[in-house]
Amino acid sequence: MLQHANPELPANINWFHSIDVGNGVITPGFKSHEMCNAEAGTIFSYPVKGKTVLDIGAWDGFFSFEAERRGASRVLATDHFCWSGPGWGNQDGFKWVREATGSKVEDLDIDPMQITPEAVGEFDVVLLSGVIYHVRDPLSVIERAARVTKECLIIESWLMPTDDPDPTMLFVNGMDFNKDPTNFYLPNRAAVVAMMKYCGFKNVLTADYPINGMPPENRRGYFFGTR
Repeated sequence: MLQHANPELPANINWFHSIDVGNGVITPGFKSHEMCNAEAGTIFSYPVKGKTVLDIGAWDGFFSFEAERRGASRVLATDHFCWSGPGWGNQDGFKWVREATGSKVEDLDIDPMQITPEAVGEFDVVLLSGVIYHVRDPLSVIERAARVTKECLIIESWLMPTDDPDPTMLFVNGMDFNKDPTNFYLPNRAAVVAMMKYCGFKNVLTADYPINGMPPENRRGYFFGTR
């Protein structure tokens, strides 16, 4: 990405991601820059250089811009809930970072349940981070993402605090989980793996959240599904 000289942070944006835009300027996100970078280290352990990338649920776009920085040939960032839906954010941060850095990341305001090859095309790598526990039908969203994935689907999600051997999901809407009423389900690892295999991914690798000391009730995990 190109970097414009001396970007000045706007004062009216509620940032979620902490994004380094150069010249010592990092957006003041709810998620720290250390955490964003640690997650990127895990997510992009699957290389994206020279590949097309779709980021579903991009919000401020940290992972979209990071995919571009790591050499992706094309990146499409999509969101709806946080760009024009009921979420507490909007698209202002994404647009400002893109302008401030001279990024060529594309954007499309679209709900995950509207993702189809006809609507967005097909991509080598699809990122579905922080999405499936916010939707009422996680399997359908994974199916939608799978239909536009040519090579690898990467899912990041909150997980149940216990690892039962059988696929299980806990319905948490109405519970005091993370003080967020937009959470619906916490799957266990087996459930995410089973759903990805149901959607046609023969091989699913898993990875732990990269920040040490995460308490059991705040477990997150990563899943890499390939054809």
